Amino acid sequence: MPNRTLQPVPRVAIAEVVAFVESARRELFPMLVAAPLPHDLAHFAETYLDGAGCFLEARDDGRLVAVIGYVPYDHRFAQLDYHAERVVEVVRLFVLPAYRRQGLAGALFSALREQAVQAGIDCLYLHTHPFLPGAIAFWERHGFAVVDVEQDPVWQTTHMQLRLR
Repeated sequence: MPNRTLQPVPRVAIAEVVAFVESARRELFPMLVAAPLPHDLAHFAETYLDGAGCFLEARDDGRLVAVIGYVPYDHRFAQLDYHAERVVEVVRLFVLPAYRRQGLAGALFSALREQAVQAGIDCLYLHTHPFLPGAIAFWERHGFAVVDVEQDPVWQTTHMQLRLR
């Protein structure tokens, strides 16, 4: 049995985690190769460790193999009205290919959901895209429901939510 750990990202691992996320992000979204580092990653400690966000890592014998996080929802999608609720956006679920289909993503999400429950969050929000294999089905298996699908021919952004209260 492998020696796997799931835990909040420690400060000493920030640079490693940011590099891991950025590498996975650029692999999944090659059109973002020239894009600057997103704000949450550029300000990781402020966003996830010192702020209202949360970020978890999974390691196998000390090797970083998967991550997931959440940030307070920023109300950037006009069609979604979460103003009267405490809502966080689930972000940055990445699992190394060799570790997929082993329940690791589900375990990470369950731990993240528990963090949100403990923090008094009302609803988990996320968006994904049909071109990411298995993403919509994965989130539906974990209790999320589709609340909107944008008609953009490329992205077809699929908005999903999971009510906690």
